[in-house]
Formats: sequence, C-alpha cells, structure tokens
Amino acid sequence: MNLLIQDYNDKLKVLVTGIAGFIGFHLTKRLLDEGYSVVGFDNINDYYDVQLKLDRLKELGIEEKDNQWISNKSNLKFVKADLLDKEILLELFETQKFDYVVHLAAQAGVRYSLEAPQKYLDSNITGFLNILECCRNYPVKHLVFASSSSVYGLNSKIPFSIEDRTDSPISLYAASKKSNELIAHTYSHLFKIPTTGLRFFTVYGPWGRPDMAMHLFTEAIINKKPITVTDLAMTRFLMPMNKALELVLFALKNGKNGDTFVQKTSAATIKDILTAILEIFKKPNYKVEIIGTRHGEKKYESLLTREEMARANDLGDYFRISKDDRDLNYDLFFLKGNKKISKFSDYNSDNTNQLSVTQIKKILLTLDIFNKIKLK
Repeated sequence: MNLLIQDYNDKLKVLVTGIAGFIGFHLTKRLLDEGYSVVGFDNINDYYDVQLKLDRLKELGIEEKDNQWISNKSNLKFVKADLLDKEILLELFETQKFDYVVHLAAQAGVRYSLEAPQKYLDSNITGFLNILECCRNYPVKHLVFASSSSVYGLNSKIPFSIEDRTDSPISLYAASKKSNELIAHTYSHLFKIPTTGLRFFTVYGPWGRPDMAMHLFTEAIINKKPITVTDLAMTRFLMPMNKALELVLFALKNGKNGDTFVQKTSAATIKDILTAILEIFKKPNYKVEIIGTRHGEKKYESLLTREEMARANDLGDYFRISKDDRDLNYDLFFLKGNKKISKFSDYNSDNTNQLSVTQIKKILLTLDIFNKIKLK
C-alpha cells in the first residue's frame, strides 16, 4: 500500500487509532484545535451503526471519493485499514515518523465478546501487539493506550486485591484489556517504549455509542418495548467526554514510562439511571423486566485496587499509578506485611460520589438521542 500522506512541517504528529470511534472522534477534534497534526486509523467495523462512524468522519472533514479517503484539512489525514495489517502499519510509521500514538482502536463490548471471541483476540491483542512492534521499530515520544475498568473481574469480595482480581476476568473483553496492560509493561521494560495506560469506563456526550445502557433504555421506550434490566443495584462510573479528553491529553503530556492514569468521577445506580429516563418520558409505570445478572457482567466497576491506591499519587483530578518496580522482599511482603495497605479501600463505582436522579436527568438531556425526540 502506497501511503501518500504529506509532511506537516514542524507540527507535532499524532497517530490516533479508532478515529471513527466515539472518543477517537472527539480527541481528534481537540488535537487539531490545539495545533497538532493527526493521522487517523480505523477499519470502520460494523459492531455498531457504520453510518454513525462515517458521519463522525464527515464531521471531521473526511470523506471517501473515488475509492480514496479525502480530508479537507491539511493537518488531518485518514487511513482505512485493520490493525491486523502489520505491513500497512509499519509503512505508516516509517513514512510518518509519529511523535505520539494514542491507541484507542479496539473491539468493544463485554457481552459481544461471548459471541465473537476471535474478533477480540485479533483486534485487542494481536492488533495492540502490532502497534507496540511499530513503536519498537520506529520509536515515538509516548504511546498512550486505552485500558478499561473491566480488568478487575469477578466481584466476589471487597476490597479487591491485585493478586486475585486480574487473574479472573469474566469476559474475553476484560481479559484482552488486562493483556494490553501486561504486554505494554513487558515492552516498556524490554524495549524502553514509553507507555501509559488509561482505564476508561462509561463515557457520555454528543455522537455517543448506541450500545450503551442509557441509549438502549431510551430506544426501548421509543419503540414501545419493555426495558430489560439485569440488576437495579448495579453501579457504573459515568465520565463526561470533556473529562475523558483531558485525561488523554494529561497523560500524553505528563505520563511517565509505565504509568496508569485513572480519572476521578461520579457514578450512578442502574435504578437511578432508569428512574431518570422514566421521569423524562413521564412514564413512571413503564414495563421493566429484571432478568438477573448475565455472564460477563459485574455489580460494581473497580478502577483501582487498594494495593494500587496505597501507592497511587493523587493528582487532584487523577490518580497516577506508577510502574511497580519493587523487588520481591520476602521479609516485607510475606512476614511483616504492609500496614499502609490496610488503610485503603479500592476505588470502585460503589464507594465514589453517587449522582442523584436530578443530576442524571441533566446528563441525559445532553445526549443526542434526547435531542432527536420530542418529549411531551
């Protein structure tokens, strides 16, 4: 593949994988506004509405004409390809000499990973490995990649522990994301690739994904179908898009090799999210079917274990967990223990600030789906 992408003079150049995705789209707009040059990479898969992804690209000024992808901005280019296309990636890195890489492309969705496991192995593990290999062969200043709250799996006890949480992910999506953190740590150690991981969770804002619970509940009402809920007591972190972008940019500019960053944010119960939606529609008695927790789901989202909290740096809006380079001190870790750890709890969606129904309603009314309907 001959990648005819012009040079951008002295502007810092960023590769954004998953540019047609929700976060990738908004991040690209922000990077362009801040004066970066961006090369976007995406395979535009059909996990959810392809037209939505094409509309996002069009909003950025990218369209397909005569079998070529054209950008109307001199500092923005797009490559439609798959992360499995290693040769294309290598050529792209060789010719473009990126300063930074923000790797957001991934096969998303916990439940879908039970239906199509191969897609998760291909995209989330092999695809990520290809990105790391490119960064190894064509060094960059920093690789920032998306991880997930799903890395901490079965929720049988609180507080969580590093030793027993990440070895028991309950979906292939979670396993693939935890693998990303481990593989990145390995490449960072062996090949000195500067990597920083970001543990994302439910992000909301304009141009959002249609497979999220808030959209699914709303679509059910619009289509006059029962709302299906697994567990009303479930809690989920909710992150506004502007906070997600600040997290990426903060990590890009301030992350050190091997860091993991977590954004502090509020959470809500599924019950309160549902109540807010029903109040907006003025349908308090709408039919709701509670089917129970499905395989691959968990009651709480955990972003940091108490061991991570004990050594995390509190940066105000963020937690920074530095690379764990401790040697194995038998005396300390097996005989004496660490009293400091006992003072901490894990950081999860049950013990953070909980949004009220009123606050959730304000969030919901900013979403595209509510702007497209007329509420009586």
